[in-house]
Amino acid sequence: MEPRNIIFSIVMVFSTFVLTYRLWSKYKDPAIALSAVIIVGMLALLFLSIDERLRNIERDMKERERSVRVSMRSVEDEVREKVNAATRKLEDVREDLIRRGGYR
Repeated sequence: MEPRNIIFSIVMVFSTFVLTYRLWSKYKDPAIALSAVIIVGMLALLFLSIDERLRNIERDMKERERSVRVSMRSVEDEVREKVNAATRKLEDVREDLIRRGGYR
């Protein structure tokens, strides 16, 4: 967990205590105070869950990028080999034509 998230969590917990204390002192109703604590807790969990999900997506994207990069290198090498083979064949045919007294 990043320090930024820890600070946000501390601020959220502190504000929950203040909110709960104010609601308790005004209404003396435990249901309102408990609801305030639960809603802020669920909100904090939602934020942490979203943060974790975004980290997973970022990690997956990096892995896919790496995989695509490796695949591109493989395709590049394969194409280079085929082009080199075709160039060699063309060079052999050209040299054969020159030896036979063909075109110069």
